Amino acid sequence: MAVISLYLDKRKKTSKEIYPIKFRVYHNSAFFISTGMYASPEVWDGKAYNRKELNYKVKNVSLSNKFNKLESELLLLGDKLKSMSDRSLKAYLVGVIADKPIASDNFLRYLDEYALLKEKKSTRDSYMTTRMHIVNFDECATFDTIDKKWLTRFYQYLSDKGYKINYIGLLMKNIRTVFNYAIDEEITLKYPFRKFKIKREQTRKRCLSVDELRLLRDYAVEPYQEIYRDIFMLIFYLIGINIEDLLYLTEDNVVRGRIEYYRHKTGKLFSVKMEPEAKAIINKYRGDKYLLNIMEERRNYTSFTAAMDRALKEIGEVKKSRQKKIRKPLFPSLSSYWARHSWATIGAELDIPKETLSAGLGHEVGSSITSIYIKFDRKKVDEANRRIIDYVNGKNKKGAQ
Repeated sequence: MAVISLYLDKRKKTSKEIYPIKFRVYHNSAFFISTGMYASPEVWDGKAYNRKELNYKVKNVSLSNKFNKLESELLLLGDKLKSMSDRSLKAYLVGVIADKPIASDNFLRYLDEYALLKEKKSTRDSYMTTRMHIVNFDECATFDTIDKKWLTRFYQYLSDKGYKINYIGLLMKNIRTVFNYAIDEEITLKYPFRKFKIKREQTRKRCLSVDELRLLRDYAVEPYQEIYRDIFMLIFYLIGINIEDLLYLTEDNVVRGRIEYYRHKTGKLFSVKMEPEAKAIINKYRGDKYLLNIMEERRNYTSFTAAMDRALKEIGEVKKSRQKKIRKPLFPSLSSYWARHSWATIGAELDIPKETLSAGLGHEVGSSITSIYIKFDRKKVDEANRRIIDYVNGKNKKGAQ
């Protein structure tokens, strides 16, 4: 929540020895908005005019009305404030004070409206991130001004900032979705994406071979790295469970030797047999409130994920030179996502059917239409997971059934 106060700006004074009264707004930092009114220190008590000022009651009512108007707008903005820069918020509030109407074709207005319709916080956050980039590039964007040239310039702007192709593509897709929403709501007939193609870059494979996975599992890691390596292996043993879903599991999710949970992102039900290797790691880090104790010491899972990805990249040989550690990482690009990809890749190496691997990962079995009518046999997935784990443990050979 931004905070507003009244401020007598003594940095500059007029020829009549009076100073401008301003609204001081603190959001990410402090900025000032003119009230259009002035006072000398003798007639100003810090919050209002005193009796020494001519018509002080009328002037105080005017200031109070403007103040209340700004506070009301900030309340209405709510969570949208998080994605607004000081520059965009100031421009917005100046328009409020001037009673300037918001244009009906204002793109950001409908982006906000569409984002609020989304139930999942991660989806809303994605649109708010898109909003932030647009505001920094062109805070006055409308459905008329966003054309092919605008999209091309915006793409180049993001590229110059160092963002990768697929990240930029996600932002572009969000803009396209808002256009489709506005067309459905009969706000606009414009659609610049008829001529603008969203670029996509094929991601590099992010997986470990069975030998690399064994090396990681058995490596003599530094003490701080142990929990992160263990959680990586737990994700692997639980068929690539998403880290957010994993960290928020409770004892209620353990049902007859299985981990059963609804995927946070999709709402889809998953059921994974808890193999002994997974159970050992769970018991090692067992919590009171959650199945694992990690979230009992943290506010959000993202901080753990970031720390985990940093630690995984640092696992490897360490030498000290003049009180400085020189690292030779085993896998410099390793992250938590690799566990999921590694499970699927090793499964394919064992010639496990693609349909079984897809079912284990939660992908559609067959086409998106026929999969609705197929209840895939969980026993096949359980057997596949056991085969993959045994293969990593060296208990069976490639191609063994």
